[in-house]
Amino acid sequence: MGKKQKADEIQFNYLFRFENGKEKKFILRLKREDLSYILPEIREIPDWALLRNFRCQHCPLDEALVKYCPVAVNIVDIINEFHDLPSFENAEVLVQSTNRSYHKKTSLQSGVSSMMGIRMVSSGCPVMGKLKPMLHFHLPFATLEETQVRALSIYLLAQYVKNKKGGAPDWEMEGLVKIYEDIRMLNLNVSRKIADLEDKDTSINSLVILNNFADYVTFTIDEFMIDDLVTYVREFM
Repeated sequence: MGKKQKADEIQFNYLFRFENGKEKKFILRLKREDLSYILPEIREIPDWALLRNFRCQHCPLDEALVKYCPVAVNIVDIINEFHDLPSFENAEVLVQSTNRSYHKKTSLQSGVSSMMGIRMVSSGCPVMGKLKPMLHFHLPFATLEETQVRALSIYLLAQYVKNKKGGAPDWEMEGLVKIYEDIRMLNLNVSRKIADLEDKDTSINSLVILNNFADYVTFTIDEFMIDDLVTYVREFM
């Protein structure tokens, strides 16, 4: 479905197949060493993607050093490709990763959300970049519960490693709450920015899905929903 993967890259191929027979293909290539997105050949970047036009309230980037918003640059083609398509249009989505393939007949917003998540996290944005460890175990079409368990598990694994290396672990996961609160603010800002860029609502609703994940993980930690988590780990306790 895509180009042969290089040894120093991680690749995700997304194919959207519509009921009218049309298809849209996307090849997402990441550098294996730092999980940064490899942009396609140089292309024209619109002015709306300038950092001064697209930046979030809590963005730490310096406009004197960074011309374009990394997130905006990474989703330009997604907005262009889906700007005139409704979010609830049905599509057959095939995702090919290094080790396996995924296939689902679903709403367009679900497939685009999965792809957009990769693009935003790997863009170079210092806010979204905090979720890079999740890219190692990217799960297309993930449910809220699956995202919850992956986020909590990977974060706690990081604290275990940090503790073994002599650092101070964050067992209460306060750092993870802060990460997802910042991402929630970013998603809301990006949603507002792209509202004027598309005729339909696919990209916006795809971000709504991502924001639901952020809300759900944060709520789980804040409210200490331990009883709900026991279901997943009872035999390890």
